[in-house]
Amino acid sequence: MFSWLTRDDSKSPAIYDTVVEGLKNIYRTKLLPLEQGYQFHDFHSPQLDDPDFDAKPMILLVGQYSTGKTTFIKYLLERDFPGIRIGPEPTTDRFIAVMYDDKEGIIPGNALVVDPKKQFKPLTKFGNAFLNRFQCSVVNSPVLKGISIVDTPGILSGEKQRVDRGYDFTGVLEWFAERVDRIILLFDAHKLDISDEFRRSIEALRGHDDKIRIVLNKADMVDHQQLMRVYGALMWSLGKVLQTPEVARVYIGSFWDQPLRFDTNRRLFEDEEQDLFRDLQSLPRNATLRKLNDLIKRARLAKVHAYIISSLRKDMPSMFGKDGKKKELIKGLSTIYEQIQREHQISPGDFPDIKKMQECLANHDFTKFNPLKPRLLEVVDKMLAEDISRLMAQIPHEDVIQAPSNLHARNQLLESINGHAFMHNVASGYYSGGAFDGVEDQSPFGYKKGEGIDAGHGEPEWIVNKLKYDYDAKFEALGPINGKVSGEGEYLSIENPVVWD
Repeated sequence: MFSWLTRDDSKSPAIYDTVVEGLKNIYRTKLLPLEQGYQFHDFHSPQLDDPDFDAKPMILLVGQYSTGKTTFIKYLLERDFPGIRIGPEPTTDRFIAVMYDDKEGIIPGNALVVDPKKQFKPLTKFGNAFLNRFQCSVVNSPVLKGISIVDTPGILSGEKQRVDRGYDFTGVLEWFAERVDRIILLFDAHKLDISDEFRRSIEALRGHDDKIRIVLNKADMVDHQQLMRVYGALMWSLGKVLQTPEVARVYIGSFWDQPLRFDTNRRLFEDEEQDLFRDLQSLPRNATLRKLNDLIKRARLAKVHAYIISSLRKDMPSMFGKDGKKKELIKGLSTIYEQIQREHQISPGDFPDIKKMQECLANHDFTKFNPLKPRLLEVVDKMLAEDISRLMAQIPHEDVIQAPSNLHARNQLLESINGHAFMHNVASGYYSGGAFDGVEDQSPFGYKKGEGIDAGHGEPEWIVNKLKYDYDAKFEALGPINGKVSGEGEYLSIENPVVWD
């Protein structure tokens, strides 16, 4: 009768204004306790903060030196940015985050990581050697209102790359790869060899294959016959590094503001550029889905990590022989992996790299690990089954609001709902400016304008006038009377009159 008095409101599903707000809440309340309970942040990835969820989509450029990474950014923005250095030698000696701001300038790395509005705080773990080689170039460019771009130092060969950097270059790449929306690997048409150092950098990006796009740059420097050979050589080299059964999609082009040296492949370069830019232009619309996908991957890894840590704790002795048992467990970690796979029906692909895990475990005291707490795992399982599915269902509704065809509904919603996160989410749905203005350009000078059904569009003279003389001659041959021909005469002039019978 009075059942409403004992009703538990905490069990009712939470309602969020945006998907991003929902992701923040379920991470803090449901996934974070599991991560903290089993030292997940010491082994894999630092704790996520609000700026990680609120950040604009990011593009990471990776490649060997002088492959055109910095020039690619200049081509996108159609202008220089503070701190730009371009040359045939290794010029970019630091990580540069190119971001939007009304006032242009450079923010040093040490100041950048303490900015609560930026998502770079966890980079402090790489030390001053890295922070002195990290900066943010803020630019007033319309392109950067929707995305941010990270330029990286050119990957060198030999000891200069591994030792002389002074910081964990591969570790920094892994940190960025986990958080960016696109990773663009740039190759020079004249330098297709993949050094051991570049191979290690590409291997650090594994697990994020869906984000990787490959660009063969400076393709206008070779003719069409040489381009075929260069493309084949690149695919052969990639086949040994990527180790995937599928063929990688390679975008071919010349991303700079100079005239093409060999003009025979102009149409190919234009088509490839349009495909790549459409992919990049979709990032703001798909940013929320990417964050949702990354949180799911993080939750699955956190569950597996909890099983591993609790299993190691269970096998440790309570009194004597702890050091010897620890070494034995680390050496036999593959056996523990197999046991967890069988007991909990977990795919081998969900487990962390065994070599990295062994290196991390060597620096930890197993006796301080926590035993398995099923309640924490149940909360995460429920989050994946219920909360994530509700947020997934909310994404199409936000996409409809963000679409340009719904500007009226969008404006009404903006007037009725307040909140910075919602405003940012809606405003970042689309972006333009710079080189992106050429994508789907509706002007007479746009891509593929003046061809096919658009032939003659924008020309001062009617395009039919070019062929008018030939058709006038055919018309006169039909013997017109007062400028008209009979139906019989027109019937005989049709090349295939059968279709009209």
